[in-house]
Amino acid sequence: MATYVEVEQAIGMGGLRMVMTPAVPGPWTEAARGILHVKRIPYIKVRQELGGANHPLREWTRQTTAPVFIYNDERPRSLWNDQLFFAERLQPDPPLIPRALDDRARMVGLSNELCGENGLGWARRLMMLHGTLTNRNANEDAIRFARFMGAKYGYDPALAEAAPHRVAEILAALDGQLAAQRARGSRHLIGERLSALDIYWAAFAALIEPLPQELCPMSPGFRRMYQCDDPAVKAALSPHLLAHRDFIYHEYLELPLDM
Repeated sequence: MATYVEVEQAIGMGGLRMVMTPAVPGPWTEAARGILHVKRIPYIKVRQELGGANHPLREWTRQTTAPVFIYNDERPRSLWNDQLFFAERLQPDPPLIPRALDDRARMVGLSNELCGENGLGWARRLMMLHGTLTNRNANEDAIRFARFMGAKYGYDPALAEAAPHRVAEILAALDGQLAAQRARGSRHLIGERLSALDIYWAAFAALIEPLPQELCPMSPGFRRMYQCDDPAVKAALSPHLLAHRDFIYHEYLELPLDM
C-alpha cells in the first residue's frame, strides 16, 4: 500500500516530491511514475484530493492537478514534457530521450499526441465526460464531478463527439510506427531501446483497455469509465499495441501498480 504525506508536510521536505491522486491510475501520473521507476529516482508521494479544492496545493504549486514534480526549491513541474526533461537532467542514465535528432523529434511528437492538449488522453477525458453529461440517469455527484473536470478540459459536446475519431487516428499512427519498428527488428517504438514514448503508450493505454484488476487495482466505477467501447476506437486498437503495452509493463515497469 502506497504511503502518502500531506501537502503541508511535503512543503518543508527536500528532494523530489510528486503530487499524486491516491488509488487512481491516471495515465499522466502512471507515466511519470514509470519514468522515475526506470531511472531509479526516489521520490515522496504527496496526496492530492480528487475533485477537491486542494487549497494548500494551489498555494504551493499555483494549480490543483496531479501529477506535479517539486524538487528542492525549484519551480513546480506539472507538464508531462517538463517532467520528462527534468528526469533526464536529474538522472541521465538510462536515457529516455533519443540522441538522434530525427528519433527525438518523432518521439516528442508522438508523445505529445498521447499526453498533450487535444491528444489521446485529453480526447478520452472528453469522451468520458460526455458519457456522464448526456446520461439522464447519472446521479448528481457524477454530474457535478463531470462539470468540474469539463471546465478543465474545455468540454464542448461537438468536441466530445469528434474525440473518438481523434483517438482512433492517434492509435493508427502508433500502430504504424510500431509496425515499422518491428520491420527493422526493434521491439520499441523509437530506435533500438526503451524511450519515454514506450512508457507513455503503456500508461495511456489504460484509458482504452485497462490492465487486469490483479495488476492494476481500481474501483469498479473507474474501471467502467476507463474501458472504451466506442467502435471506432476499438477497431483502431490493434492486438500489437496491446501486446506492446504488456511487454513494456512486464519488462520495465512496476507491477502490480502501487497507487
